[in-house]
Amino acid sequence: MKVKEVNPLLCDPETGMCEIPTTEGENVVQHKSASKMLKLVYFTDSICSSCWGIEPQLRKLKLEYGDCLEIEYRMGGLLPDWNYNSGGISKPADVALHWDEVSEHYDMPIDGDVWLEDPLHSSYPPSIAFKAAQLQSEAKAILFLRELRELVFLKKKNIAKWENISAAAQKVGLNVAQLKSDFEGKATDLFEEDLKLARDMGVRGFPTMYFIDDAGNKELVYGSRPYAFYEMAILKLNPDIRKKEYSKKWEELFEHYNSLSAKEFSELSGMPRTESGTFLKELSTKGELEQLKTKNGSIWINNKTA
Repeated sequence: MKVKEVNPLLCDPETGMCEIPTTEGENVVQHKSASKMLKLVYFTDSICSSCWGIEPQLRKLKLEYGDCLEIEYRMGGLLPDWNYNSGGISKPADVALHWDEVSEHYDMPIDGDVWLEDPLHSSYPPSIAFKAAQLQSEAKAILFLRELRELVFLKKKNIAKWENISAAAQKVGLNVAQLKSDFEGKATDLFEEDLKLARDMGVRGFPTMYFIDDAGNKELVYGSRPYAFYEMAILKLNPDIRKKEYSKKWEELFEHYNSLSAKEFSELSGMPRTESGTFLKELSTKGELEQLKTKNGSIWINNKTA
């Protein structure tokens, strides 16, 4: 097998992937009989810009199909360290412009200046912290991951530093002392298990999603794709699954998700993207939401629960 040379931080907007060096080739999926409940194994990384780019689709998937999907988050280890030079990126400063470019492509706010002001040496610390958070609460771990992403993509915070990891943990209600203990202990082994599973399943980059039924049938959605691709994977495994109707009122969407970008709000509410930003700005002007501005867009926060 041929080893494909790629740079893990050079996320390709065309493929929607943040890739890692690995052998080329994919396993052929054999289909058997399907069951109703499905598992979604999601390989991701806290600094994966393509993963941030699919937050609108993933959040909608949870609202429509969350009752029949068990989502299993696995961390992929996008940036072990800086001991490489490929794809035009060899140092943190090279990532800054790239993030600004993919922000426009995904229509999600990303400020690449963190790589100029306080660059991460690795994505492993926040990945291990996420595994530690999962030991306390899967629900809080997912909120924690979102908070880490908002810190690095929007607020230019180095989430490899414990001070920022602990601040995110405290905000979502995790036990910070327990998180620290697990971070320095068993969470490292859990992260290594995730890395091994990714290798065993042939994961080439992030985001990678495997939809699996009880009979072992798999559907792979690789990279950032429109919502229909994720929905199609579910229906291929079980055509009888029906989506859940949910309220598209802004108040209730912000009850489900404490913060939303204009793209996320458009995806969830059905409001045209050309209108969603203006609508959210009006709500922030009225004091209903808090607007967090970056040089590449904004995110709106439910200030009644923040």
